[in-house]
Amino acid sequence: MGQLSLARLRSFCMLSAALIALLAYYVYIPLPANISDPWKLMLLDATFRSAQQLSHLIQYVGLSHHLIALNFIIVSFGRKSAWSSPNVRITDTDFDGVEVRVFEGFPKAKEPLKSGIIYIHGGGWALASARIRYYDDLCATMAEELNAVIISIEYRLVPQVHFPEQLFDLERATKHFLKPQVLEKYSVDPARIAISGDSAGGNLAAALGQQFSQDDTLRGKIKLQALIYPVLQALDFNTPSYQQNVNSPILPRHIMVRYWIDYLRGNQDFVQAMVVNNHTSMDVEQAATLRARLNWLSLLPASITKDYKPVMQTVGNAHIVQELPQLLDARSAPLIADQEVLQNLPKTYVLTCEHDVLRDDGIMYVKRLESAGVDVTHDHFEDAFHGCMIFTSWPTNFSVGVRTRDSYIKWLKQNL
Repeated sequence: MGQLSLARLRSFCMLSAALIALLAYYVYIPLPANISDPWKLMLLDATFRSAQQLSHLIQYVGLSHHLIALNFIIVSFGRKSAWSSPNVRITDTDFDGVEVRVFEGFPKAKEPLKSGIIYIHGGGWALASARIRYYDDLCATMAEELNAVIISIEYRLVPQVHFPEQLFDLERATKHFLKPQVLEKYSVDPARIAISGDSAGGNLAAALGQQFSQDDTLRGKIKLQALIYPVLQALDFNTPSYQQNVNSPILPRHIMVRYWIDYLRGNQDFVQAMVVNNHTSMDVEQAATLRARLNWLSLLPASITKDYKPVMQTVGNAHIVQELPQLLDARSAPLIADQEVLQNLPKTYVLTCEHDVLRDDGIMYVKRLESAGVDVTHDHFEDAFHGCMIFTSWPTNFSVGVRTRDSYIKWLKQNL
């Protein structure tokens, strides 16, 4: 009997050791030495990868589109009901048919009018919500620290809608907020309004800012724009940051390409061709005039470009751009906008992270805006990764998340 128990114990220990080794193999990924909270980031990335794999399984068995399934998982674990605190009132409403969550900071000192911020959440145009904890906490902190009214827009997502429907939602909600009677209702100063967003939300905020700057009835109504690790172009997936961070956690290159294809309602068979820039090769005439606008050899500092070479194919796949002309539309890719459009933009803040495929999108936009005469502040964090700013509370609290959030709010406080 004792020998049988001992054999079972040995089997249990061997099985446990195998499972632990398998788990460690799944969780562990090599990370740069200077990245913030590496083991916590590995666990976060492993959790997100698991949710992605589960969502693909759900699609494979025919239960739902994988993005709908993935978003259901994300929202289910993070949904937060509207609430009120001593310092912030939070309500759910709609602006011209578009759902929004409104955060109203109570004044710490007597002030007749507040500032207003239109906030656009990230998530690859397909994931997350204005109502999940991460964005709820961010917007509540902004409202309290800035004594501001934050309008967090619940725009429609892929795959229910695709480009440019998300922009139409944002335009309708923002125009509604800018109406004199609405600003008066929320005690907002019409001269102190900003638009802001992170990742895909930064893309939408940049596109909305460009759109408003070309409208005589709206130009000048936005005082500031603040873009947090924004997605700004889909012509070159081999910038130095895409090459450096090709397999970085949270947002590896192939996932960003897939988000783009889904946003533009394209074919996922295009992924491999786009990863090597076949969609903007030298023989694709439609892209020729735009390539110079994201020539990173001239737009990025030598400290970034010195170890990398451009990936420019001589012959590629012109069919991709023919099927997805939206790739060359500045409303989807604000980095390629005309100089005349950029010069009308308001004072701008751009935050970038070193360990992020999108780093160079933001840096190139800073350079183009500066060349157009726009007042730009560039905030770069050497130990940061994509998405870090919303991870500020347990169990996904990162030191760099708190630092990026505080730096962003500090700039708003000083300039809005």
